[in-house]
Amino acid sequence: MHLRVWGCRGSLPAPGRDTLHYGGNTSSVEVRLDDTLVILDAGTGICALGLKLARERRRRIHLLLTHLHLDHIEGLGFFAPIWSPETELDIWGPPSSMRTIAARVARYFSPPLFPMQLSDVPARLRFHDVPAGAWEIDGLRIRAERVAHLGPTLAYRLEEDGRAVAYIPDHEPALGTPIELRTSDWISGFSIAEKADVLFHDSQYSEAEYEDDKLGWGHSSVADAVAFALRSEAQRVVLFHHDPQHSDAQVSTIGERALELWRGGGRSPELAFEGMEIDL
Repeated sequence: MHLRVWGCRGSLPAPGRDTLHYGGNTSSVEVRLDDTLVILDAGTGICALGLKLARERRRRIHLLLTHLHLDHIEGLGFFAPIWSPETELDIWGPPSSMRTIAARVARYFSPPLFPMQLSDVPARLRFHDVPAGAWEIDGLRIRAERVAHLGPTLAYRLEEDGRAVAYIPDHEPALGTPIELRTSDWISGFSIAEKADVLFHDSQYSEAEYEDDKLGWGHSSVADAVAFALRSEAQRVVLFHHDPQHSDAQVSTIGERALELWRGGGRSPELAFEGMEIDL
């Protein structure tokens, strides 16, 4: 598997000179396996990826959506491949008893929010509710699980040839109760992250920010992100979903605090940045 981060900012794009190092685009990660392409989320980071795929004349694409908050789908309308009738795009997302995923995405693809209707998109779109069990895309084994975040939200685990990637960009596993005091079966997202070779995990807030007024907002403090990673025994931890109000210097401070808290073996936690590439 080859992974590339195209966007790792949370909640809102944050362009500007103070966010150049880690990037200001919202969540999107490219996963390649031979000729198979899977994209995790469609934040604004997917726009630059789309231009690259258009130049490659990429025809078949799978998109896995963790949830339908705007920062995870807002790049979809500007994803160049959907405007080609030659593109086949399979979109996977959290099931709902109220509306299909196509109907929910169509709320974004409609005036006055967007100038075009979903029915105007020339690409061949196929929408899928994520199944309860594991499934495969061209040999890539995928499993999803609901996690603690506002609204129906999934975490994904992708496995191939004995290697596993866990992607949990929006997650509040503690919710006021220390993770260290819980058994693994009572920790949200644990089975997705357990012993993963790479874990992308929400670390939006400092401890002070979280404790002051962010409890219940659906995101992790850096301390909870590290505690979750240690409990799950992930081999490589990539801190993700940087706060849109944090400058590069503030994000770096989050990373420094993660290093102070780290008590595990192997690699220390890393901060995600646009252009980051990982090979498994």
